[in-house]
Amino acid sequence: MNKKLALLAERRQRLVLQAAAQRIELAQNIAPLHHSIAFAETGLAAVQYVKKHPILMLGSTTLFALLRATRLGSWLQSGWVVFEIARNLGGWFKQR
Repeated sequence: MNKKLALLAERRQRLVLQAAAQRIELAQNIAPLHHSIAFAETGLAAVQYVKKHPILMLGSTTLFALLRATRLGSWLQSGWVVFEIARNLGGWFKQR
């Protein structure tokens, strides 16, 4: 029985060392993505803020309607299309 406990203790020690090595490797692999992830989190926070304050969407829609005939309006219209596509894709990703 002592031999069995010694083998289990040795196996546990190997697994602990392996897990530590994997944590270090994961941290090294994730480090380059830190800036991109932070940027995405900021964008998500902005979207959540707008969802909590729907009057902002009403105001921006009104502003868009007023500026529609100008060059700025065409830029805003392109941005709106991109926003709608991103929103629809976000719903698609949530379903999966």
